[in-house]
Amino acid sequence: MVNNHYLTIAQELSITTNQVAATVELLDEGATVPFISRYRKELTGSLDEVAIAAIRDRIEQLRELDKRRESIIKTLKDQGKWTTDLEEQLNAAKTMSVLEDIYLPYKPKRRTRATIAREKGLEPLAQLIFLQESSNLIEEAEKYVNAEKEVPTGEEALAGARDIIAEWINENAEARASVRQLFLSKGTFKTRVIPGKEEEAQKYKDYFEWEEPITTAPSHRILAMRRGEKEMFLMLDTAPPEEEVLDSLERQFITARNAAAEQVKQAIKDSYKRLLKPSMETEVRLASKKKADEEAIRVFADNLRQLLLSSPLGQKNVLALDPGFRTGCKLVVLNKQGKLLHNDAIYPNEPQKQYAKAGETVTKLCEKFGVEAIAIGNGTASRETESFVKSLKLPSSIQVLVVNESGASIYSASDVAREEFPDHDVTVRGAVSIGRRLMDPLAELVKIDPKSIGVGQYQHDVDQHALKQSLDDVVMSCVNAVGVEVNTASKQLLTYVSGLGPQLAQNIVDFRNSNGPFTSRTQLKQIPRLGEKAYEQAAGFLRIRDAENPLDRSAVHPESYKIVQQMASDLNCTIQALMSNEALRKSIQLKKYMSDTVGLPTLQDIMNELAKPGRDPRAQFENFSFTEGVHTIEDLRIGMKLPGIVTNVTAFGAFVDIGVHQDGLVHISEIADRYVSNPHEVVKVQQKVEVTVMEVDVKRKRIALSMKGNAAAGKSVKKESTPTEENDLQSKLNKLKNMFK
Repeated sequence: MVNNHYLTIAQELSITTNQVAATVELLDEGATVPFISRYRKELTGSLDEVAIAAIRDRIEQLRELDKRRESIIKTLKDQGKWTTDLEEQLNAAKTMSVLEDIYLPYKPKRRTRATIAREKGLEPLAQLIFLQESSNLIEEAEKYVNAEKEVPTGEEALAGARDIIAEWINENAEARASVRQLFLSKGTFKTRVIPGKEEEAQKYKDYFEWEEPITTAPSHRILAMRRGEKEMFLMLDTAPPEEEVLDSLERQFITARNAAAEQVKQAIKDSYKRLLKPSMETEVRLASKKKADEEAIRVFADNLRQLLLSSPLGQKNVLALDPGFRTGCKLVVLNKQGKLLHNDAIYPNEPQKQYAKAGETVTKLCEKFGVEAIAIGNGTASRETESFVKSLKLPSSIQVLVVNESGASIYSASDVAREEFPDHDVTVRGAVSIGRRLMDPLAELVKIDPKSIGVGQYQHDVDQHALKQSLDDVVMSCVNAVGVEVNTASKQLLTYVSGLGPQLAQNIVDFRNSNGPFTSRTQLKQIPRLGEKAYEQAAGFLRIRDAENPLDRSAVHPESYKIVQQMASDLNCTIQALMSNEALRKSIQLKKYMSDTVGLPTLQDIMNELAKPGRDPRAQFENFSFTEGVHTIEDLRIGMKLPGIVTNVTAFGAFVDIGVHQDGLVHISEIADRYVSNPHEVVKVQQKVEVTVMEVDVKRKRIALSMKGNAAAGKSVKKESTPTEENDLQSKLNKLKNMFK
């Protein structure tokens, strides 16, 4: 069975069974996805993280299928109903639904209408009818009239027999498979507003009278319909046309044209409405929900990855401001390592308007601490505070930047923040988070639950276990792709390093607090409970910037140090010289260092790392500024062209911050000059874009934007024929009007 699973996965992912087998073995041994992808390329055939995670998830599903199969087999054997035919059917089952269909007739069940009919002795009559060979059913039914068994009439006997036939049809694996296929291929979602709730349910107005095929319904609409049903505003039905289902079942079970066949037809209709339809509707709703969840989670994961890998400003002295009006702006100064040096409060905005005093405070702090950048949160009073800071006569070398503060309030009230700053209140912690986000978004954002960062779509409606698994995968992938400086990393950042976790991360922090900075990777072996396996998994992703051995500053794994040492020895130079001299590296013949366990993929990775040791894969930081004088939604005018930053990408478009405290929506139809089906083809979270204001609804705080004809629009879009309606100006205007109804 295991080998069959390897073959199944290999075929699904278009890879070899050897790749699957090697990956599963590594996963079973406790290896993480980033470790396998980075340091075990020879074993897996250079599979990337996506493929490795897919193998991990699929083998778990197939193993769950095996567990259920074994449980069913045991039950059947205990019941004395085990046969070789059943064994073949169960072993051939590829999905959980097929497995359950086979088991259904033998599954212990509550007392049903069919059970009651059997108790009345009506099963022989049901068998006779099901054969459809007899036309004189009234005479046959009269034989089963029995007052003691509560069968007063022949018609009652026929009704009981039909109940038994209905259950047979419901438990027929082929019938269930055909009905399931009809539900999946021809089923539709139908929603109606619950009478009397029209006013309360205005946010679901689009779904008051809505119908669309299950096969084409997008993730966000499926989740919206289900949410409307859960909140008791909508009625949701999921089924194919009834006549098609009944025709399909009749073709399977009707074998004659007589009175018995008419009885079977009645049983088919009853079986579908009372048993099959509710069962299949539940299955299909779960299947469509799972598919919608997967798409929503994928979008969330993509956005999270882009956000976590945002360009870092780097190690600079930063003054951070959490802006506000009445309560003032909380101000903190951080050193190059993100350590809090000073905190204060200034009141440059309404109602205090203490411009001079606030300006003097900021100017003096910049001079005293050698501030190199000023970070301003993008919340309330952000643009006003930005204008105030830019009006000061600060050195031109000091960058003034607006930072997305989504989730900062969650962090400031968290246990993590209280542990870091036990003597400071939430306002100081929030300002620190804003400053650190500018310096290194990844290191700071790992301290916050990803669901609080604001880049998801229906994240509270999807499977929470699957969402957590996916987001944890993304965070771990990003952390290990960038690498972690072991002497400055927080416990939260270290937690996501391959092979570690919360306890070992805490042990590392405790060890360096007690013994001082690490000077070599080998010191990690002295950490309590960090054994050989954890060391193997983590070492390559941990950096020691001031280590004596230059390889400890790189992503070269300690297990490969001997190879690099041999290279240097063969060239009669030091490792440092090898890393700094391109000519020396080019003279190396990699095939000379190949072995049974080390191949060209690992050797090439080593050479790339020697060329740029400890390189950061994130893009270089670029300055950005919103348009001066445009601070609120009231300042917007139709046709304005404005710079913005993408804050979220969904299936229906992208949200863009243009500096007015309310993100605008670039609908998918306005995201590029050519037709696109997926916004991620064009834009990414944190991307700088230029947009045109198309519509403004001040009352409802809605802004419609367009990227057509603007910078960064459509650069990566495939050339496809544009639908006629996209070229129709009136159609575009109608779409925008509908968005603001």
